[in-house]
This record gives sequence, C-alpha cells and structure tokens, in this order.
Amino acid sequence: MRAEGESRLPPCEFQADKLILQIDELVNSEIDAISSVADKLMHLIKESACAPGHEFEVETALRESLANAVLHGNRQDPRKKIRICCACQADRGVLIIVKDEGEGFDPAKVPSPLVGENIHSEHGRGIYLINMLMDEVHFERGGTEIHMRKG
Repeated sequence: MRAEGESRLPPCEFQADKLILQIDELVNSEIDAISSVADKLMHLIKESACAPGHEFEVETALRESLANAVLHGNRQDPRKKIRICCACQADRGVLIIVKDEGEGFDPAKVPSPLVGENIHSEHGRGIYLINMLMDEVHFERGGTEIHMRKG
C-alpha cells in the first residue's frame, strides 16, 4: 500500500554526461496545476536554450500532454500523481516525458480529428497536435507515458 502522497510512477533516469538541463517533477493530478508547472518548465527550457525558436511548439505539446494525463489518464483523481521528466542535450534538443497513473490506452485507436464526424468533436485533438508540433512522439507503458522530443 502506498503512503499518502506517494506515487507509483518511477523516477526519471538521466544519462547526465551531456545534459544541459534535467528535471524530475511530481505534480498533483489537478487541472489548476497545469499552468504553474508548464510555466515553470518553460522558463527553465527557455533559460537553458534547449529548443531555441521552438518554444511555442514545446509549450503547446507540454500543456496538451499534461491535460491528457490529468483528464484522461488519472481522471482528476486527487490521489494520483503525474511525473514530468525533462532533459536537454545540446545536439538532441529537449526530451519531455509525461507519466500518469491511469489505465493507459491504445494511441492507434484514437480517431483522427480530421475525419468525418470527428471534425466537430470537442475531444481528440491533443494527441494530433502533439504529433504535429514535436519531432518525435511515442507512447510507452501501455499509453501511460508519452515521450516527446523537439530539437
């Protein structure tokens, strides 16, 4: 059994020899937490020049992935946490991993927001946007982790 506030999300693992920036942040699964944590991370990313000229894309993908983790992954369960891992390497750009404690999903089953009745849907655009904005995107651990790279 987990202690109060403890997360089952594994800590971030970094190979620190070439990293300019490394962040391992555990945040509450609350909509209100998204802006403050995104603002904090983006300040550090901008300050370290991890993705020069691509800050808008990185910030949008970060906010979308956090919203998905809170709303769809953890379903706003206050007992669950979200872990954000962020690393920056001069020749590889910025890598962001967002982990949630949800049940996961199959990204291949998320309908395209560009087809048929999905065009008018209020949901389903986040993953599409993330894929369009970032250079690399993939999911791990049954869809409970999104890995995004821009550089």
